[in-house]
Amino acid sequence: MYKALLLTGTIALASISTNAFAANGAATGAAGGAVTGAVIGGPVGAAVGGVAGAITGAVLDPPPREVVTYVQEQPAPPVAAVVSEPVAVGQPIPSSVEVMPVPDYPRYGYAVVNKQRVIVEPQTHRVVQIIQ
Repeated sequence: MYKALLLTGTIALASISTNAFAANGAATGAAGGAVTGAVIGGPVGAAVGGVAGAITGAVLDPPPREVVTYVQEQPAPPVAAVVSEPVAVGQPIPSSVEVMPVPDYPRYGYAVVNKQRVIVEPQTHRVVQIIQ
């Protein structure tokens, strides 16, 4: 009885979380995290995995293909920024790094850091994608 009630609550929580986070790409992360958590930890793992996956999904939601193409086609700046910290998806780059806007996509900007092109959120400088 307890497990059935817990499972029902977990499913309800996952559906509410999925709807709440759908606007920023966390829905995929929530669903994937819930499935992974359920496999590893049962119903409680599903709830925990869903929340963790939603957070990760929000960070890793890839930008539209048009944004990636635009960034790839831009000429390299004469001087690229060099930072000592590692550049990683989900982490901010230093605020001293100049972020260039992406036309028609105000949610995204880009920079060249340590000879790598990175797509970032202009307001937070958080790295969304590293272009290889």
